[in-house]
Amino acid sequence: MNSLDITDPRTIRAGPITAGIFDVDGVLLASPHEQAWREALSGFADPARFTTSMYQAQVAGKPRLSGALAALEALGVPNATRLAVRYAQVKQERIEELIKCGKVAAFPDALRFVQALAHLDFPCAAASSSKNANQMMRSIHLASGMSLLDAFKVNVCGRDLPHGKPSPDIFLLAARELGVAPINCLVVEDAPAGIEAARAGSMTALGIARLHDTAALLASGADLVVTSLDQIAIDDLSGGRLCKHAT
Repeated sequence: MNSLDITDPRTIRAGPITAGIFDVDGVLLASPHEQAWREALSGFADPARFTTSMYQAQVAGKPRLSGALAALEALGVPNATRLAVRYAQVKQERIEELIKCGKVAAFPDALRFVQALAHLDFPCAAASSSKNANQMMRSIHLASGMSLLDAFKVNVCGRDLPHGKPSPDIFLLAARELGVAPINCLVVEDAPAGIEAARAGSMTALGIARLHDTAALLASGADLVVTSLDQIAIDDLSGGRLCKHAT
């Protein structure tokens, strides 16, 4: 594959890219995670204080208990460590209800991007800290008739690992099961903690700013940030380079 052209301002450093690793919530799916976390706060703190920016900065991408503790601490809740276990349980009960009610949808640009990588014969992995990710992906059916979950060669979602994001553990596991060196992996993330994890694992970090949070993703170390995965130049990616379409 061609090496990266570092003189091209649209091109990030790293690569050559030969595989993709996808976070799920906020990248592939518009899921009810944030809603569940907010609604579960009743009895612990004022749910109105749980904003989208707080969710992205403190909770998104982290394992359930870590996210619960981070949220309670950010809200200044007394005895946060003791209450985090119950808060996490209530959140899990609420998200299961929301999933059953069909409150999950796929982002069309993400489905197109996954399909584009398949056409390039790039092996891909789904890598979310959420133990609900598999159930949600099974609920999304592709034109081929298979589920979104079936579209990935490797699935490490919800695995019990020593450390959650921003540790790179889950992404390194995905790379190992794909049989691809970390430096050749492209990680697609929507959360600062996920971007930090990708960079810590020596992977290319592509941020998808669906919540107008480009600055936060760049501050976390994203190599490139887009507002739609349709902005990625697939022809360049076939040569191992990640860059935007020329404007």
